[in-house]
Amino acid sequence: MKKQHNYTVMHWGTWQVESREGEIVAVKPVPWDKNPSRIGQSLPDAVTSQTRIRRPAVRVGYLQHGPASREGRGKEPFVEVSWEVALDLVARELRSVKARCGNEAIYGGSYGWASAGRFHHAQSQLHRFLKGFGGYTASTNTYSSAAGERILPHILGPLSPLHRQHTHFSELARECQLFVAIGGLPLRNAQVNGGGANDHMLPYWLDKMQANGTRFINISPVRNDLSAVADAEWLAIRPGTDTALLLALSYVLIAESLYDQTFVASHTVGFAPYRAYLLGEHDGVAKTPAWAAAITGLDAQRIADLAREMARHRTMVNISWSIQRARQGEQAYWATVALTALLGQIGTPGGGLGFGYACTNLAGAVRKAFSGPRLPAGENAVGSVIPVARLSDMLLHPGEAYEFDGQQLHYPDIRLVYWAGGNAFHHHQDINRLCEAWRRPETVVVHEQYWTAQAKFSDIVLPATTSLEREDIGSGGHDGFMIAMSAQIPPVGEARDDYAIFLDLAGRLGFGEQFSEGRDAGQWLRHLYEESRPRAQEEGIALPSFEDFWQQGVLEYSAPARPQVFLADFRADPQRYPLSTPSGKIELFSATVAGFGYRECPGHPWWDEEEAARQRQEAARWPLHLLSSQPRARLHSQYDHGSVSRATKIQGREPLWMHPQDAQARDIREGSVVKVYNDRGAILAGVHLSEQILPGVVQMSTGAWYDPLDPNEKGSLDKHGNPNVLTEDRGSSRLGQGCSAQSCWVEIAPWREELPPITAFDPPKFIAV
Repeated sequence: MKKQHNYTVMHWGTWQVESREGEIVAVKPVPWDKNPSRIGQSLPDAVTSQTRIRRPAVRVGYLQHGPASREGRGKEPFVEVSWEVALDLVARELRSVKARCGNEAIYGGSYGWASAGRFHHAQSQLHRFLKGFGGYTASTNTYSSAAGERILPHILGPLSPLHRQHTHFSELARECQLFVAIGGLPLRNAQVNGGGANDHMLPYWLDKMQANGTRFINISPVRNDLSAVADAEWLAIRPGTDTALLLALSYVLIAESLYDQTFVASHTVGFAPYRAYLLGEHDGVAKTPAWAAAITGLDAQRIADLAREMARHRTMVNISWSIQRARQGEQAYWATVALTALLGQIGTPGGGLGFGYACTNLAGAVRKAFSGPRLPAGENAVGSVIPVARLSDMLLHPGEAYEFDGQQLHYPDIRLVYWAGGNAFHHHQDINRLCEAWRRPETVVVHEQYWTAQAKFSDIVLPATTSLEREDIGSGGHDGFMIAMSAQIPPVGEARDDYAIFLDLAGRLGFGEQFSEGRDAGQWLRHLYEESRPRAQEEGIALPSFEDFWQQGVLEYSAPARPQVFLADFRADPQRYPLSTPSGKIELFSATVAGFGYRECPGHPWWDEEEAARQRQEAARWPLHLLSSQPRARLHSQYDHGSVSRATKIQGREPLWMHPQDAQARDIREGSVVKVYNDRGAILAGVHLSEQILPGVVQMSTGAWYDPLDPNEKGSLDKHGNPNVLTEDRGSSRLGQGCSAQSCWVEIAPWREELPPITAFDPPKFIAV
């Protein structure tokens, strides 16, 4: 199609692109974005940098010896080959694994945000391709919120639709008197939205709420987790103790008869056993403010007063996704649901609960839910699915039994990993363990745009185009916009669209017509747009013709006719509008969860003292609690090699926030480089001293590209600063099996040796054979 506009869409915003002679010269945010992210400014220097993958490449050992050379992953040079050679190799290995081991032996979970376009979404293309080939082992849930995703259906409802139903910020600005932010409301997280973020609205609405008198309380070890509200009260809680606080708040409501007895009777089940637990009738330990104060480090009187304030005011309680990325992370979410049920404000304008305001730009947006065109995925003929955060366990322990959300399952024996649109060497915990696991399959195939660690640890690397090099449609749920994305520059080097790669492979494997359905990429865009019309009409959106849309370049949908209030219908009539839980009500006690028989997940929210004792033992060895947050200058690891992210580094290393008191005790100074270590590994980081963080706690952003000092050495120092070298690869519980990265303890020492150069952004060595 003819280029009509200069728009490109990224998950962090829409940009107008100026290009010249195949290069991106400049980008600027669109005028309708109130608070554009700065991440996009990385595009001009990053897209055609030396880090770009320009030609298909095969690891030399794999080219010469095939799967027998798997120990060479991450260590050996590559050979650049033709597309014919590369695709023949991929097709040969897919056929071989299918014939010998069946489709279950192919892992296509391929987790990651990928690109924002609706058609050229890498994982969607991969999954559709592998389903056409007969299926694959898939993954379920997310690294972001798996513990919450698994506990909430048992007690309230599935997280994803609940997230889209959050009370609009317009209602919060009108009605909310007290906003309690457990884990804060970090602006850095609200830069992004899956599919696009055209209107970064969080600062606007927080200003509006403050102007209308809303009071904010930030419950977090890090003060600037609510930096947008200067006068927010900061309750500097110890990491991982939020559940104890929530239990104590509920205790006060019950002990002082401040809870809404009518709402509890009509909208919940299981109050009696939960009440008995809080009052200590079973274990002899009442969950009083004094009890919680000893655990959380907060003042007991402040805890009691907070419960009373919440009962007196129209209160919104929001818990961030980060809180449940910890051991027993399910319990904090369940305790939040229970607390807000006792308050009885669920379903009221401005009150109730939220799971992730500010975790992306989605929750609370005063926009229609329509998410735009969708690529049909088809059915997976293979039933094998693993929790996404159990990747290393699966690769290391094929056939081993494990428990997951009431199920008894076994890990499949994976022989081929096919990944597109993500970076496991960013997402996954305990990277040194992942390095070992990654060398177990026979073949690893990756589609990538840049030479990330994952690409360097692969066998066959296929260069993929970026969003700037192809046509697509940008559209995200609750974003309120649809954008016609024109190609701004030609494909870099020999890069191809993921669709073109899979179409070529499908032809080699005998299902090309089935995969293409007779359409090229441009025809698919038109088809998907037309297919989205009925869903748009359900939301009251009349889409123009495809030609008019492509000519206009931008569609903005009208605002919803009436503001959205979370669970308002359920509040008004729980019989007519029941929840999807077994009882149709909020479950303070869940017979289903109790029936699983998990010691760590009884039938109600609780504080696991056995786990707490284990964590105290770890803290005795490693005295600093490491929190790994989302970055300010990139999306996860995307564009870490860009100028915006690199400008935030300290002596080339990822910054680490540290309290001056902890630094002084270790002779550490502002701007210096330190070694951060525990028994899982060691990294280098650059120090930023701040009193905005609780003593005994340090914080780093995730996403620094893994950069081992000596790739041939097991457990080598990461000289760049990826905190997932240090985090533990252990499930949140048997129920959720989610990421528990926030349960991590380390020690820190000054780095007094010569600083090694950063090589994370260098391409691998290439040789000719």
